[in-house]
Amino acid sequence: MKALFLLTLGAAALAGATGEELTQAQIDDIIQKFASKETEFARARENYTYRQTVRIQELDEGGAPRGKHEMVSDIIFSPDGKRTERVVRAPVSTLRNIQLTPEDEQDLRNVQPFVLTSEDISKYYVRYLGKEKLDEIPCYAFAVKPKKLEPGQRYFQGIVWVDDRDLQIVKSYGRGVGLIKKGTDNQFPKFETYREQIDGKYWFPTYTVANDTLMFQSGPQRIKLNVRYEDYKQFKSDVKITFGDEATTPPTAPSSTSPSSAPPPAKKP
Repeated sequence: MKALFLLTLGAAALAGATGEELTQAQIDDIIQKFASKETEFARARENYTYRQTVRIQELDEGGAPRGKHEMVSDIIFSPDGKRTERVVRAPVSTLRNIQLTPEDEQDLRNVQPFVLTSEDISKYYVRYLGKEKLDEIPCYAFAVKPKKLEPGQRYFQGIVWVDDRDLQIVKSYGRGVGLIKKGTDNQFPKFETYREQIDGKYWFPTYTVANDTLMFQSGPQRIKLNVRYEDYKQFKSDVKITFGDEATTPPTAPSSTSPSSAPPPAKKP
């Protein structure tokens, strides 16, 4: 986000990961396996519809809200099988000192619900931090940092927690990073994204939260961000469908699954 008078997020610091003695070969094997599982999950998620609700608040010096941006949209499939976003509700923004930028839109779509696939893992340094429990779920903790920033691309930088049984990310904490044009006062919040098991197999993003003070050139601005991803429903299709790509075979009607409405972090069933 950038300032008009501009978006980085206060989140709890990482709880110290407890050390577990693993060889580098074991660590590399875990990284490759969880990247493979994340690839499988990313393909599965492309065949789900869901509702996304984004709320951003500006807070004054005392912490009281003084401006808000809200958008509710459904990620759906059109009759011709194209994955698209349909805005359900978007009241007029009352934000005074910040505005959303294209980089913020990329972060909302791709960085905050971060997925580290086998295709993308070569773009990141991944460092093992240790073993710890999240809501009684044993996890491997990894620090993740992009190796190189390419123009027009956004990346995740922070920490991910990987379920030691399912080898999927169950929580991420960090921020979106990328190249910014010189002279642009564009700041980004730290955030936490939680996942929950949907259909008993994959861990889907269900909640992102941020509460941070962005240090703009014109002065500090505290913001709060809440994003909910809910009402996941599987869309049955025999082809892989990606955002904006057209399906090659006619899809069938969707079938319902259990909605994800509980606040994070979620326990395994």
